[in-house]
This record gives sequence, C-alpha cells and structure tokens, in this order.
Amino acid sequence: MPGPTSLPPALAGRAFTTQQAKAHGLTDQELRGKRFVRIHRGVHRYASTAPTLDVQIQAARLLLPHDAALSHFTALWWHGVDLRSPAPLHFSTNTTSQTRLDGVVLHRRRGTLHPQLVNSVPTLGPDRTLVDCATRLGLVDLVRAGDRLVRLGLTTPDVLAHYVMDVHLDGVVRARRATPLVRERVDSVTESDVRLMLMFARLPEPEVNTQILDQHGDFVARGDLPYRKFKVLVEYDGWHHERDALQRQKDHLRRERLDAAGWRVLVITAADMRQPVTVIRRVYEALIARGYTGPRPVISDVWKKWFIPRDL
Repeated sequence: MPGPTSLPPALAGRAFTTQQAKAHGLTDQELRGKRFVRIHRGVHRYASTAPTLDVQIQAARLLLPHDAALSHFTALWWHGVDLRSPAPLHFSTNTTSQTRLDGVVLHRRRGTLHPQLVNSVPTLGPDRTLVDCATRLGLVDLVRAGDRLVRLGLTTPDVLAHYVMDVHLDGVVRARRATPLVRERVDSVTESDVRLMLMFARLPEPEVNTQILDQHGDFVARGDLPYRKFKVLVEYDGWHHERDALQRQKDHLRRERLDAAGWRVLVITAADMRQPVTVIRRVYEALIARGYTGPRPVISDVWKKWFIPRDL
C-alpha cells in the first residue's frame, strides 16, 4: 500500500487556501487528514506549522477585504509593544464587508486609512494605533505604550502630541491626557511605572535616562531616573539572576563613582514594586534629606487603583 504523498514545501510554515492547496496537488480528502489543521473555513496550515501570530494573521488576511490592516492591540503588538495580548486579532477596513471569522475583529472605519507595511503586513501607524487602543486602555497603560513606541523609534512625544490634537477619533480624549506624559529614552515598562508613581503621588518628576557628570564635567554614570537638583538617583534593578563576577565589579565601581560625586542612589526591585507606597516614602525621604521642601506625597484612591497590585 503506497504511503502518504509528500507535502509541498511551498506551503510549509504558512497559511494557505483550499484553492492554493489544490494547485499544489493536494486533495480535499488529504486536507481533512491529520497532517493539516483547518484555521478558518477554506484556510489551512500543516500540522507541523506552528500557529504563530504571523501565521494567524496570514490566515485572516486570506479571507478579509483587500484593504484590511492590523489595528488596535494587534497593531500595537506588531509594532513591538507587547502590553496586551494581540488576540483576538484586530483589523480595520474602509469597506462595508461583513466578514466574520473566529478570533478576528474587523472594524469598519469611515475615515480613509493610511496603513504602512510592517514586516510585510499592512498595519495602521503607531500614532493612530495608540489612539485606537485608548478606547480600551487606561491612562497608565497608554503612557506605557507611548513610552515604548517612542523608545522603538516609531514616533516622538511631539509627533504624538500634534497627532492627537489634529484628529477626531474614538479614544482621542483619553489619548490627549496621556500623550503629554510620554517621554523619550524610557528603557522599560517598569521605568514608566516608577516615574508615573512618583508624578501621580505629586512628587517632582525625575529626568529619564540621562548622563550624570561630576563637578569637572566628567562622565560618572547613566542614571535611570535622576533628580539632578537634589542628587537623588532612583534606579530599577530588573535582574532576576545572580550577576557574574565581572558585572558585580562594574556595578560596585559605578556605585563608588556616584557616591564620590555626592549622589544618593535608591535601588527599586521587583519585590519593592509590590509595595509601591513604600517606594514613594523612600523617595520622598531621600529628597527631604537633600533639601526638598515641596508637599508630602498624596496617595489617592485613583493612585492605589493604578499602582497597587490587584492580588494584594
């Protein structure tokens, strides 16, 4: 008895339609076999092809209108910001199509869309995507997303600010509150969180990832969140494993240079972020010790909702 036919290499690693499969010599009976997975009606992949986001997007695009572009959280993810799950897949179209696919949300938009190719997939731009996501994201998450888009070089705080003032889209009111808080050079979501925690507790806003120089103008270190006026440096330590000897030595020498230059360094860890009120108190006390005379921090109910972990 002859064995199963070999699978066409041209269809490996991607989604394909029934018609494309038949064009490569496959039959309906074979497509119903265990070597294939049906993604949507009339769209398949090999069982050996991983159901990656790329493959899922390919599968949807085979059935969606020709102008369908990634949007909302899926576009955010595709741009490189994995703040929320990209599923269900979100697409936008200027057509009146009523296409319905499991795991896919198709938004019919009135204004003309101007997608750009991102990894060969039509995707709404980062500024438009942030506004679209503002229909579902809160203020803090929007700033996190904006910080990341800027860090990836996909937009700037100025471009974002001008965009949200010029458009009239769902979500733009919330986006207008968030964009003035977006900053350059933010290296991680936690840096965004620490900065916002301090600001929304009504403490002064620190700088973001700037160079620290000594009294002679020589480079000392690059600091995460420095309060230059008070020589207080807030840093997030995201290491989850033991540093090697070389890195420990570099950290030790860096700390000595900061101490010699008169800086007080506060290290915030992942464990500290589970007790955010303590973080605020530590920073406030350090600022007071260095001459800060401003008001005490305010921990409002809204602040608690945004920053205290829900499982506590």
